[in-house]
Amino acid sequence: MPDVRSVLAAATQRLGERLDAELLLLHALKKPRSWLFAHVDDMLDMDVRTAYAALLDRRVQGEPVAYITGHRGFWSLELEVTPATLIPRPETELLVEQALQRLPRDAACRVADLGTGSGAIALAIASELPHAQVSATDASAAALAVARRNAQRLAIGHVVFLHGDWLVPLADQRFDMIVSNPPYIETADPHLGQGDLRFEPASALASGHDGLDDIRRIVRDARAHLHPGGWLLFEHGWNQGAAVRALLADAGYGEIFTVQDLEHRDRVSGGCR
Repeated sequence: MPDVRSVLAAATQRLGERLDAELLLLHALKKPRSWLFAHVDDMLDMDVRTAYAALLDRRVQGEPVAYITGHRGFWSLELEVTPATLIPRPETELLVEQALQRLPRDAACRVADLGTGSGAIALAIASELPHAQVSATDASAAALAVARRNAQRLAIGHVVFLHGDWLVPLADQRFDMIVSNPPYIETADPHLGQGDLRFEPASALASGHDGLDDIRRIVRDARAHLHPGGWLLFEHGWNQGAAVRALLADAGYGEIFTVQDLEHRDRVSGGCR
């Protein structure tokens, strides 16, 4: 009977990725990652190996690990994800960091998250700011159902989830900050047909010929929903920094900025009303 070490070695060779092999094995075992370090010499019975092989087959076909396991870590949270939601990515944590730098930690404030998906950004901000009132919108009812389940499981009660397109569900409400990780990939980008992106909702990824259609709309409409001095922050593509700064300037925002991610690529921009 093979042990954990040998099974993982074979899976890693097949996938070309050790972390994916580990995460899928732990999912088959229903064990936390900490279990692995003390049990590499444990024997694996046939039922576990069979279940693991099925998971590996799905990954070899390109299905994202997060959709196979049904969850993904983001910020300090473990989130449910489904094919109805974009998979939260580490670079989006930069948007959360930038938001928290501009929000009061010990006073009431109002924040809106547009296109919340799994609720990752809204719940991360709310988890750090107990005095904040957070509203999260999404045009997908299926995505909102996932976000609501995440909020309930994490016992984060000060987020309201609203069904509708971008700012439409917010009516005449105003906020101290509006954040978003909108679609920003060009519709004709060949990467949309490759890798994990093939499995994610196209409506959460692509936005027009230059990838900026939804960002244009958000930049245009958000000012009417911001208090004076309020901020709009959003994620965008590595090659869109100059374009989105121009959009913000044309719309009358001040204190316009762009922050780069860990790979020194433009990633988050924003401005102040």
